[in-house]
Amino acid sequence: MLWATASVAAVLLSAPAAGLADLLEDPPHELASVLPDPLPDPFYLPAPGFEKSTPGTVLANRPAGVDFPPTAHSIELLVRSTDTGDRPVPVVVTLFVPNTPWPGPGPRPLVAYAPPISALGNTCVPSQKMKEGVQADQLAIAALLARDSAVVVPDYQGPRQAYSAGHMEGHAVLDAIRAATRLGVADLRPDSPVALTGYSGGAIATGWAAQLAPRYAPELHVAGALIGGTPADYRMLWQSMNGNAAAGVFLSAALGLAREYPELLTLLNDSGWRLAHTFRNVCVEPATLIGLLTRIRVEQLTDLPDPIESPIVRRIITENRLGATMPAAPILIYHGADEIFVPLAGAQNLYRDWCRQHARVRLDILPGGHFLVGVRSQATPQIADWVDEMFAGTLVPPGCTSSD
Repeated sequence: MLWATASVAAVLLSAPAAGLADLLEDPPHELASVLPDPLPDPFYLPAPGFEKSTPGTVLANRPAGVDFPPTAHSIELLVRSTDTGDRPVPVVVTLFVPNTPWPGPGPRPLVAYAPPISALGNTCVPSQKMKEGVQADQLAIAALLARDSAVVVPDYQGPRQAYSAGHMEGHAVLDAIRAATRLGVADLRPDSPVALTGYSGGAIATGWAAQLAPRYAPELHVAGALIGGTPADYRMLWQSMNGNAAAGVFLSAALGLAREYPELLTLLNDSGWRLAHTFRNVCVEPATLIGLLTRIRVEQLTDLPDPIESPIVRRIITENRLGATMPAAPILIYHGADEIFVPLAGAQNLYRDWCRQHARVRLDILPGGHFLVGVRSQATPQIADWVDEMFAGTLVPPGCTSSD
């Protein structure tokens, strides 16, 4: 089969030669064998006993080595956070601070910016990509820094790169904010106003941070959140992404969830385990290519006749569906009218769910599909304009407002 050929090619690129035949013939059936390879830098290993520290504690820090923009400097942090099962984990965070003093009254504002990661390997995350100068979101980050805000960019998927695991990602965003505002740099303080923003995969992290903030981090001064192209309901994605050109990204998300919910791995057959090994270090580009070439369906990776109706799958999809808890801060949801893979209906349902709970929410339906809306909002001053309005309290009117 074509998909098997592509998978084997990917394994050849990512796996050591020794033991490769055994891996393809009889893949190990255990979580540890499908987790990403660790980075060789000891900075990313927390000291023994870090588990006893409180969420948001800075475990280590150093210059980040990110060369953009020249008007700001960057600091890399290792931060104590909390995974889906409420266990302590380390999270990597990059903090950008303008070189100019904060001109306004009060503390400097902070923007928590969550780029779309959509990948499973440790080399795919923002902290690594920005050092290489290839992070697509650099324009948006530079625009925000030009408005005198500091910007914190978390590797929000956590140490297991649990792509699409909402609770892990939301915790990581909130703990990144805690760390940045407690570091004692450049007029940032624990009472700094904070705006949350993320698009696509980053919207998962941002939406969950907004939902979790009242319970997990009530001390933060969240001015509001902006989420765009949001994959709010994974049951919908099963219909819109499974077995088509988006299959590689969809399967990456499923395997990312399995890293926080290992019971999902018990549903895999040998083909599923081979794919999990193939994808364990994969970034979005090769995952997308494999999906385009093969159109793999989840049903090929399990022996269950209807896997989405499995009690395990239904429970995990429900636990990771945005909308069940009301965010306390104002929210702008924006979404493309011509979406194919991330249905507009998911954003509309999320808006209605939050409105029923009396949240302060605005829904903007914009012309174009996923890529076009993302480029227009992130690669132009639009995102910085929205953030300025959010800090001013004018972006989201009281109650619920929709362009639908």
